[in-house]
Formats: sequence, C-alpha cells, structure tokens
Amino acid sequence: MSIPMINRLGDWNPQLLRELKGRLKFRNMALAASLSLLGQLLLVISFVRKLPVAPPMGEYIYPTYSPYCTGTRPKDYYSDNYPCLQDAFGNFAINWPHWWLDVFVWLSIIGMFALLVAGTYMLIGDQDTEERRGTLNFIRLSPRSAATILLGKLLGVPVLLYLAGMLAIPLHWWAGIAAQIPPGWIVSYYGVLLASCFCFYSAALLLGTVSSWLGGFQPWLGSGTLLFLLWLAIIKEKLQNASDLLNLLSPSTTIASVIWAMDSENRFELFRSLSVDNVQWFNLPVGKSVGGTVALSLLIYGFLTYWIWQALLRRFPNPGATMLSKRQSYLLVAGYEILILGFALQQAGQEYDFVSLSLLNLLLFLGIIVALTPDRQALHDWARYRHANLPARKGFWQNSLVRDLVWGEKSPALVAVAINLASATVVLVPWALGWEYAFPSLILAMNLTLIYGALAQLMLFVKTQKPAVWAVVSVGAAALLPPIILGLLSATPEKQPAVWLFSAFPAFWSWEALREAPAATVFAVFVAQWLVLLVLSVQLTRKLRKAGESASKALLAGKQ
Repeated sequence: MSIPMINRLGDWNPQLLRELKGRLKFRNMALAASLSLLGQLLLVISFVRKLPVAPPMGEYIYPTYSPYCTGTRPKDYYSDNYPCLQDAFGNFAINWPHWWLDVFVWLSIIGMFALLVAGTYMLIGDQDTEERRGTLNFIRLSPRSAATILLGKLLGVPVLLYLAGMLAIPLHWWAGIAAQIPPGWIVSYYGVLLASCFCFYSAALLLGTVSSWLGGFQPWLGSGTLLFLLWLAIIKEKLQNASDLLNLLSPSTTIASVIWAMDSENRFELFRSLSVDNVQWFNLPVGKSVGGTVALSLLIYGFLTYWIWQALLRRFPNPGATMLSKRQSYLLVAGYEILILGFALQQAGQEYDFVSLSLLNLLLFLGIIVALTPDRQALHDWARYRHANLPARKGFWQNSLVRDLVWGEKSPALVAVAINLASATVVLVPWALGWEYAFPSLILAMNLTLIYGALAQLMLFVKTQKPAVWAVVSVGAAALLPPIILGLLSATPEKQPAVWLFSAFPAFWSWEALREAPAATVFAVFVAQWLVLLVLSVQLTRKLRKAGESASKALLAGKQ
C-alpha cells in the first residue's frame, strides 16, 4: 500500500488504519492465506476420493453405486446412490454438475461458519482486550464520530478473515458455474453473506459494549450463541411458523433455496428436511424462488442492523446511557411484531406455533427491558429531579411525571414496557383470532413480562459492584427456574394448571394448562400476578421516593 493511499485511509478512518497496521503483518497474512488455500485443497481432495473408480475392462461384474453416477435407480431402491455406467473407454460416467454442487454447498457452509462465528469472536475479544487495557475510553475521546470508530473496528478487526474469504472466491465461483447455478444466484448469496456479516458483526460490537462485566466470557458467549443459531437453522425440520425468522437469519437458508431450485430430488442430505419452498410471509410465497428468499433475508438483516446501530450510536459514546430511547423502543416493537406476524399467519391459531411466537416475543422483551432500564445512578438523578421539580401541571397528558414515564430517558422503564406490550398485543390480534386460548396466553405473557421488568429495575438498586449481574440472574431465574423445577417434580400443566399459569411463561407449555384450568382459576391467577406486580411497583416507588428525598436533603443541607 503506497504512502499517499495510507494517508488518505488515515484521513478517512484513523481507527481502520490503526487496526490494519496491527494485523496486516506478513506472517499473519501468510498464515491466513495458507490456511485458506490448504482448506480448499483438502475439501477438493475429499470429494475426489468420493468419486467411483471403474475396474479394468471386462472385470465390471458386480454393479457399483455412487451418488455421482448417472444410472437409473430401481423403483424399490431407496438409497441415494445411483448405478454406475461405463463409457466406451471403460470409465464411469460422472454427474459432474451434482459433484460440483456438493463442493459449492460445503464451501459455502464452511465459509459461512468461519466468517460469522470466528469474526464475531474476534470482534468481541478485541473489544474486551481494549476494555481491560483502558484504551477503549481513550478511543471514545477521539474527535471522530462513533460511527467512524465502529466502522473502523468492523472492517479492520476481521481483516485476515476477509483475506481468507477472498482467496476462496475463485474456487467457489468456479464450483457454482460448473454446477450450472445461474451467476445471479451466486451473487445473491454473496449479498446475503455480506449482509449477515454486517448484521452479526454489529451485534458483536453491541454485545461487547454492554456486557463488559462478563469479562473474558464475552467472546465465548457471543460466538457460541451464534454457532447454535446457525446450526439450528440447518437442522430445524419444521417451517411455516414464526420461527422462520430465525431460519432466514442464516445464509444457509439461501443455500437450501438454491439446492431445491437446482435439484428437485434434493440429494444433499444436510438440507433435505429444510423445505424452503413452503415459506410464506403475509401469504406471499417468498420461498418459491431464490429471489424471494434473498429479498426477505435482506429485509430482516436490514431491520435488525438498523436498530443495532441505533443502540451502538447511543451506548458507545456514553456507556451510562440506555441502549434505546423509549420513543425508539415503540417503533422497534411495532416493526418487529409486524415482521413476525407475517410468518405467524402461515398457520394462524395453531397451538404449537404459539410456542415459537411467544419465545420470539420473550427474547424481544427481555432485550427491551435491558435496553430501556436505566442504571442506579440515573434513577437517583431522576428521583432528585422529580422531587425538586415544580408541581405538575393540570391534565393527565400534560402531567410532567406521566410524560417522563412515557418518554423520559432516565425514568423507570416499566411504563414503557407496558406500552410496548400493549402495542405488540394489538399487532398480533389477526393471529390471535384463530385460536381460543390466544388472548389468555397473551395476558399471561404480558403479566410475567412486566414482573420481569419490575424485578430487573429493583435489582439495579442493589448496592453491589455489579448490579447488572444481579438483574440478569434474577430475571433469568424467574423465567427459567419455574418450568425446570415443575418438570423435575413431574408437575405437568395438566396436573398443576394453576402453578404453571402463575409462574411459567407461555412459551414453556404453560398454555396447555389453560385447557385444564376452569375460568375461575385462570382469573384468580391473573389477579395474583397483578398483586405481585403491584407489590414490586410499590417497592420500586418507595426506593425512588427515598432516593429523591435523600438527595434533596443533601442539597438543602449544602445550601444552609
């Protein structure tokens, strides 16, 4: 790289130049290139070894079968292998497009896992290292914008992975063309892979920003979770429900769409159960074509990436701020619910499909609670501001307390979570009309989510070095321990419906208890949950009032 080009790069993004200087050493580049080329060579050799070898002329007595031969299978033969036929020279006739298709698919899968999982680990690990060395705060003081710094991280930290990936493009492209895949489909897959990298790398930066208290466990948590999601998208058999959102988050769905379009028999075993052509979104048959699958995947990546960057641009310059404002959370929840509603309508009102829908909503609202809940110092400042403020103006909507709870940056998040839950329920009404237990299940989910939010806010008042740890552990225990304990005690929803309805989130099969519990029991559970929420809210109000009074007394004493 010439000196003028280096100077221009440094002027455009100094953080990117810093990352490249630290990583683009000759030894590192040679190692990355060697691993990439060696991996490609081993992959090709492994597939060459799978090709059948024809015996000498006149010695072909017993039939040979192979998935890459061109013979016709007998109707009663259920294997994936085909009879091998010899040509005039005694060699077996090989189905080369199918062989190259397998090379293309496996190269795509290996590249996908390497780029996404390893890149996520590298980004989170780099941020953890910067945090421990104390250089991350120095970077925050840079006059450059947060977007420029984060973009430099995103482009520079995994640069050796980018190098290894670019060296694999020639073989990947050649395999796709030899497999008779249209070039436009190959380019579309590259677009999906790039969009997924940008989305998951951005999420890695956000995780590294908000979970510094995890220490060295951060990279393993982030990359391990992503590895699980990518593998789940490959092995998951049933589609046509809200969980299709998770499948389309993986580039493997685009690969499966290409396979089904190229090979109607789908002889590729790994994707045989993934029937992409059945996927619909608001009754649009997006899974029927590669273009529809790619377009919907890019829409999901774009939606998630936008909101991840909104959180990054708020939290990175100011680690004490919440990840999202309350106004942003309302837009995020409405958009997310519309997105998953399109998938849920494929089988509206199916009981087992409610599990996937409620699980996705549980993950969303746990994230909303984390994104909106201010820390202890922010709540103390807000309580002092509220106590010192002038009397509220007349009128409910003009009340300054109400406006603070709905829109304020440092106010408790419980009211905003309730508003988000109400908007999510309104959006899901078209789906809920198809199942008689939908509305009681949604009310149960709303009650428990508000209890989780109040519990998290209370735990942040605990005077410890890491209150966030207490909040996460408490909410996790409240959500996961009840179904685990009840399962260990063999207290099924049919046997103990009231206990399941009261304590277990509907995603964990507590909705089955609705069929067994009488209406009076269901109503009693609702009242009990509301009482628990009331007690937690009163306790939170007392702590806020006490914090405001203590701060005001200190201010008055200082003035005197």
